[in-house]
Amino acid sequence: MKTRVLTWGICGAVLMMAPSLALGQTMLSQDPGLGAGGMGGAGGFRWNDEAALAPTADPLGDAILGDRTPYAPRLQAAAPDADVTLPARDPGGPEDDAATVLADSMVLQGDRTLIAAGGVVVWYHGARLVASRIVVDGPTGTLTIEGPIHLSRPGAADPDAEAVLIADSGQLDRELQDGIIRGARLVLARELQLAATEATRTGNGRTTTLRQVVASSCQICASDPTPLWEIRARSITHDAETRLLTFDRPQFRAFGVPLAAVPFTVTAPDPTVERRTGFLRPQFRTTSSLGFGVKVPYFVTLGDHADVTVTPYVSADRTRTLELRYRQAWTKGVTEWNGAITRDDIRPGETRGYLFGNALFDLPRGYRLGVQVQAVSERAYLLDYDITDADRLWSGFTLERVTRDRLFFGRVGNYRSLREDEDNSTSPAQVADVIWQRRFTPDYIGGQGLLEWSVHAHRRPSDQDQLGRDMARASVGLDWRRSEILPGGVVGAALAGLNADIYRIAQDSGYDDLEARADPMLGVELRWPLIGGSDGATHMVEPVAQILYSPPGGDGDIPNEDSRLIEFDEGNLFSESRFPGWDARESGLRANLGVTWTRLDPTGWSLALTGGRVFRTEADLDFPPNSALSGTSSDWLVSAQYDSGTGLAIANRALFDDDLDMSRNELRLGWLRDDLQLSAGHLWLDGYAQDDTAVPDISELVANVGWQIRDGWWGSAETRYDFVADQAQRASLDVTYRNECLTVEMGVSRRFTSSDNVNPETSVGFSVRLGGFGMQEDLPGTVARRSCIR
Repeated sequence: MKTRVLTWGICGAVLMMAPSLALGQTMLSQDPGLGAGGMGGAGGFRWNDEAALAPTADPLGDAILGDRTPYAPRLQAAAPDADVTLPARDPGGPEDDAATVLADSMVLQGDRTLIAAGGVVVWYHGARLVASRIVVDGPTGTLTIEGPIHLSRPGAADPDAEAVLIADSGQLDRELQDGIIRGARLVLARELQLAATEATRTGNGRTTTLRQVVASSCQICASDPTPLWEIRARSITHDAETRLLTFDRPQFRAFGVPLAAVPFTVTAPDPTVERRTGFLRPQFRTTSSLGFGVKVPYFVTLGDHADVTVTPYVSADRTRTLELRYRQAWTKGVTEWNGAITRDDIRPGETRGYLFGNALFDLPRGYRLGVQVQAVSERAYLLDYDITDADRLWSGFTLERVTRDRLFFGRVGNYRSLREDEDNSTSPAQVADVIWQRRFTPDYIGGQGLLEWSVHAHRRPSDQDQLGRDMARASVGLDWRRSEILPGGVVGAALAGLNADIYRIAQDSGYDDLEARADPMLGVELRWPLIGGSDGATHMVEPVAQILYSPPGGDGDIPNEDSRLIEFDEGNLFSESRFPGWDARESGLRANLGVTWTRLDPTGWSLALTGGRVFRTEADLDFPPNSALSGTSSDWLVSAQYDSGTGLAIANRALFDDDLDMSRNELRLGWLRDDLQLSAGHLWLDGYAQDDTAVPDISELVANVGWQIRDGWWGSAETRYDFVADQAQRASLDVTYRNECLTVEMGVSRRFTSSDNVNPETSVGFSVRLGGFGMQEDLPGTVARRSCIR
């Protein structure tokens, strides 16, 4: 059969898409409103985009100064949604403003009536109509349509992904927008279906009203037409501009059984909405301290640039809590504030609460200003209400600027320790830091240089001698390195550096008020990178020898406040100094020796081994006795990394002496597949004495696992076990079930730690979300879908 194409002129309204930038602001993209939010109290583990290998300790983050205090949530902003603008109908228009009709046969009768039949497709200004037969009345332009009918929403950027109207028959105006449709079914974003005996489209296609309607996002089969859940109403109105659904006297049914009904109208967002004022899904939480409780969040949009979430939390005669979250974005700034206020039976008669907030602002010339506030009534509150397990808080200001060859970072703020064994009056509370770095190339000697200026000051609230020691430091550092390729492919490098400090020490009779020092450094380095192959595999070997010399230092005249946590791994094997701060530096004649071997297999897997050791002519007394870096020779460092190329990754690092007595071993494992996500790590550390403090033995296991239990079912578990104490620190198990129309999350978690103010606690969470209302959250695993095929 021959296919014919015909166009006819239509004068009508044009549907326009325009972005709504309220006052030029940006919109917060996180927690999109109705239907968003996680489980309450279950402590569910969420996978992110980090590497498969699990860290064995809390990461320090990417901040220039890592202090293990919690950061507020990462702040992000996105461009606002594009709104659909429906202008008034213009009766005029150009003569070539035509629709395109594709059909198997067309007949134009004398009275200008067009009859198209057989596979009819009509396109006009973003609207697409598919039908078996249409009759176009010439004088009026009215279309009489015989089904099955498939009509996309006019103006949709992706008609198939947004609103689609399916019907048996109908009558529409010449713009394919307004009219009456019989046997109608409206499909929104391929998720929510609304079936009605009749539908009416008005307002240039903006409003679709369905009468005697049933709404559901569940798959419906002819053999079993009863969906898992459905909403029946006298009428449901969909507004294409506001993307709201209005239910007139709705009734909720599950498995065909009425469960709830209201005698008034209810509104809800369609599946394309990310942010909309309204209630979020309720969260049910049961804990051993607070009993059974429920959270009912209410989300309020304050335009495209701000929103607030109010969450009452009530448990059975145990707590009355009001949680608040406020977010706002500007053209060059964004902020988020979280807090709560509580009266509960855990501490009768006391008002408890917390406030965490931060903000980032882009300033001229590439500077960024940060503000952070962290305050809480006591640490037990953070644990009781599953906020964070942090035991130190920091509040203050930061200012930073990073360019290709320059870095500036400054901060000033206040620390508060929540640990029971730390006294805030004798711990550094008010702290200020400024760091400026510049990388440059010297004119005459070549190579690459780094110049650094830094200032640090901290104050203890106590006025007691020694216990209330206050200190300030100003430092300047200069490092230079030049590399050359020598005969035989050996890469040689010359190293030089100079670090100078001046200290002001107060309230400590054990030290002079003013101390100064200068530490020069000279060194050479030889690397011999070798590469070869066998059986298609590539082998790379690189031995490295580094010899450094610094005059023996006088660090004993300066209190060590910032270099007490010392690490030794392949990352700092060839470092000038392995002390993390400024107060202590390695000195004397020393040699850093090591070798790395890497094998790259053509099938995709790889293996890397690194070994090394540090030798000294004299022991550096600044390292703790019996530690991996003490004595004239360090422990042997051996590390291995394996990557299968198919999702499995294993890494192990070990430190041991000449007698093969191990002082540290760290194993990490990651395995990522579509049906399995495993991340685990074990750390064993032999204890040692540092000054008057004993560092105890450490043996801990951290594991996170997520797996596909069966189609639609996803489980995740998390644990942290202390083998020295022979008890778990925390553990959790979460199970999520998802099908095409329902998401159910269940979880249980247990915190085993206890102290005078904190008791072990078990928490159980539960939440249910109906599909089709608000944009859905991306979750791991498959979705169980009902099949109508028997």
